[in-house]
Amino acid sequence: MKKLWRCGVCGYIHEGDDAPNACPKCGAPKDKFTQLSDGEAEKIYISDRTNDIHMEIINLAGRIAALAQEGIDIDLDPPCVALFKDAIKESWVIKQRSKAELEGHMKRGKW
Repeated sequence: MKKLWRCGVCGYIHEGDDAPNACPKCGAPKDKFTQLSDGEAEKIYISDRTNDIHMEIINLAGRIAALAQEGIDIDLDPPCVALFKDAIKESWVIKQRSKAELEGHMKRGKW
């Protein structure tokens, strides 16, 4: 497993044999980085794919809402409009569930 380093200023995670000379996100110097334990690093590596899946779900929910809004704007008939309005509400719930899960991952060091 590669070494992971966390910036103590902004939380950026760096992968490498050594900490970077400056944080790519906030510019903090090398001495602001601490090496993560093997357990902490394992959490991050294991959760990487599920975090990506949650982000994709969030993006897809946004696309569903946009498509549903297009259907509302077309206004073909009341049942279609009602279905599209429900789709927007449901996409919001799906999006918020994934965002909440990502927040939980962040709080538990899984990012």
